[in-house]
Amino acid sequence: MEIKVIVGSKNPVKINCTLLAFQKVFPNDLIKVEGVSVPSGVADQPMSDRETHQGAVNRTQKAKEAHPHAQYWVGIEGGIEDGNTGMEAFAWVTILSDKQKGQAKTATFQLPPKIQELVRQGIELGEADDMFFDRKNSKQSNGAVGILTHDLISRSAYYEPAVVLALIPFLHPALY
Repeated sequence: MEIKVIVGSKNPVKINCTLLAFQKVFPNDLIKVEGVSVPSGVADQPMSDRETHQGAVNRTQKAKEAHPHAQYWVGIEGGIEDGNTGMEAFAWVTILSDKQKGQAKTATFQLPPKIQELVRQGIELGEADDMFFDRKNSKQSNGAVGILTHDLISRSAYYEPAVVLALIPFLHPALY
């Protein structure tokens, strides 16, 4: 069976991790993933768990509105929470079908103090990474997680488990 999935972003990292996760969850199906540019409806750099989650939900809804004939719609939104332990980065993933919804969050990791300073000045994390590490468009490739782990964990590999986890309700619809 062919499954069409629409990701609420044109970012190749988000499209790739969605494809890999769906291929793992539905190994006997032909997975077709397409990205569509949609607004997140939140700040370019979400600064809380709640705002980041809302961005993922908005991307999922807008993807569904843009391509209503797909089987699944996916929203992935990266964000930051600045709390007692410093500034941590993470992402939310939300997935819809006509019958079900699922969501999951990535692991979190602490950002270096110099990056935290740039973000607190209002600079988006991807741009702060590019400035500090002398990179270009890192959020469309390895991102902060890749840079900080020396690519031991790529941005796609970082997001992929959360996409799989967000698909749990689709694997067990009777439980959800």
